Amino acid sequence: MDNESDQALLERYRRGDRTAFTELVVRYQRPLYNAAFWVLRSAEDANDITQIVFLKVAEQLDEYDPQYKFFSWIYRIAVNESLNLLRRNKREEPLDDEVDLPGPERNNPESQFGEAEVSRRIRSALMNLPTNDRIVLSLRHFSECSYQEIGQILDLDEKTVKSRLYEARHRLRDMLKDLRTN
Repeated sequence: MDNESDQALLERYRRGDRTAFTELVVRYQRPLYNAAFWVLRSAEDANDITQIVFLKVAEQLDEYDPQYKFFSWIYRIAVNESLNLLRRNKREEPLDDEVDLPGPERNNPESQFGEAEVSRRIRSALMNLPTNDRIVLSLRHFSECSYQEIGQILDLDEKTVKSRLYEARHRLRDMLKDLRTN
């Protein structure tokens, strides 16, 4: 049952099986949280958006078109809700240099200081990118979405996705050029 398809779980839920919806929540809670976090830069807001997304899924399941991946549909809801919250709070830009990012603590910080510092710099640079750049980079590199899936989520054609991704990578590379080794 762990590998049950999204479509099968949705059908079970439509027939009244609430455990099927719970399985979808368990399956997608972390990816949706991550999507919201990379847009909002706030753990609390990301948690709120994740809950809102699952409420919307429960309320609007009839609007889901099964010809598309369920993940793409809910991810798009998460991104849209996150962007709406940014607009409501008028927090699009600017950003403080230090961002409190969630994540596990290292067991031996001394031995991994260099790696941790590079990781911190990359995350900080990502968080300082414009929202559209963060979204496309996080979809491609953290959620491992295909260009087609990103296009579906953001309602863009694949060429536009590739172009935005190229530009976002270029801006990130420029921000981190001092980390390059010859």
